[in-house]
Amino acid sequence: MNSAILDKPNIKRNIKPASNSGPVFVVGMWRSGTSLLYTLLNQHPHIALMYEGNLPLLWPLFRKGKAQPDWLERWEFWSCALSRHKIDTQALHGEFPTLPQAMELVYRQYAGLARWGCKSPGYFDCMVRLAKEFPGAQFIVLYRNPFDICRSIVRAAQKSPWFAKPGMQLRALLGYGAMKREADRLQALGARMHQIQYEDLARDPDAVLAGICNFLQIPFDPRMTRLEDADRSPIHDAPHHAGVKGKKIFAGTKDRDELLSPRMMRKIQRYVNFWHREYGGRWPQHPGPDEKSRARLGWIERSMDAIRYHALRIFDEAVIFIYCYAPMRLLRAYRGMSGSRLGA
Repeated sequence: MNSAILDKPNIKRNIKPASNSGPVFVVGMWRSGTSLLYTLLNQHPHIALMYEGNLPLLWPLFRKGKAQPDWLERWEFWSCALSRHKIDTQALHGEFPTLPQAMELVYRQYAGLARWGCKSPGYFDCMVRLAKEFPGAQFIVLYRNPFDICRSIVRAAQKSPWFAKPGMQLRALLGYGAMKREADRLQALGARMHQIQYEDLARDPDAVLAGICNFLQIPFDPRMTRLEDADRSPIHDAPHHAGVKGKKIFAGTKDRDELLSPRMMRKIQRYVNFWHREYGGRWPQHPGPDEKSRARLGWIERSMDAIRYHALRIFDEAVIFIYCYAPMRLLRAYRGMSGSRLGA
């Protein structure tokens, strides 16, 4: 990897927070507002999270008791995380026998003395693993109306090939349920977790962000509720991030025509009804456009969806293994020909 572009660490904060030294993970489904929440949180002088660093997703790089020699190069190739955050790779010396040790060194370099951690939708189904690898971790889990998540995916697919991949709406819908199950397991394990709703954040950011500060045991800072002076440089320069790079917090784009197909609308409603019955009406918070619907999710549909969802997630894991083990010259050649990434 060319270290010339990584000339100096981006030490953003130099004020030591008052509490927990473990990482903070901000987790939510794709297109659920995690980028907005990340931007607002990083306005606080005690918080300096990385944006979709995603090193825990590349766990195969650390399978044999220590990191692969080219782990930094492959991580950079995966998502440009090191260059986006201006990490000084020359300061990363020695061997790293575990992924947590490697992750902590890099993420702390970015954060300085502030609270370190990462925001990523990619952690939605591995939060329990993260909690075991980082016993002091704190999790902020963000939910959004699943109808709006899928609408936003359709909208993003018009500009981003990654969201135009087959099965993205099903990934998001079933992943939404998987994320809730992970959160339930975290709670059962006694992990520190704070759950919020995107619609509440957009409507009353002061109250939601004050609640997060209370959870993190740091003082509330009014700068968190504004986007005007926020540093968005680590966020990928992509059209579907235009909203978070603006100056105002808004609940979402209202389209003149419904973006979801009638078939998908009915499927989401059946899953919402199913989850409402499973959680005694407490979750999801938003019942959907047809609040009186009693449509049931049959076991055949649920089983077929689960099979397809797991096949899609196996494919996603296969892509990660390719990035971790395929010869770099072949990966570079593929990207050069296709002009796109295999992964997120």
